[in-house]
Amino acid sequence: MFGGFSGGNKAAAPPSAPIQNGYANQQAQLAAAEQEMDMISDLFNRLSDACHKKCIINKYPDSDLTKGESVCIDRCVSKFFQVNKEVGDVLAKLSEMNQGR
Repeated sequence: MFGGFSGGNKAAAPPSAPIQNGYANQQAQLAAAEQEMDMISDLFNRLSDACHKKCIINKYPDSDLTKGESVCIDRCVSKFFQVNKEVGDVLAKLSEMNQGR
């Protein structure tokens, strides 16, 4: 235990192992954060495209949204997130069922 001896015939981990494990953990966290940012960006882009195509007319007569466009966008965003949540819930249930087998 002290002085690098772990007892028995097991070799002690080199002193740099905790540093390497910490670095690997940081790299894994960074990769997960980057993947999450990519997923959020993709979600935002799909949401923007879908609701823009549905709610905004192509002529842009005003610089501001009309009342109808604002209401349409609010509903579109709400439905988009509702459907996204429901699909996620279904996929989670399917995943649980597959792991239970």
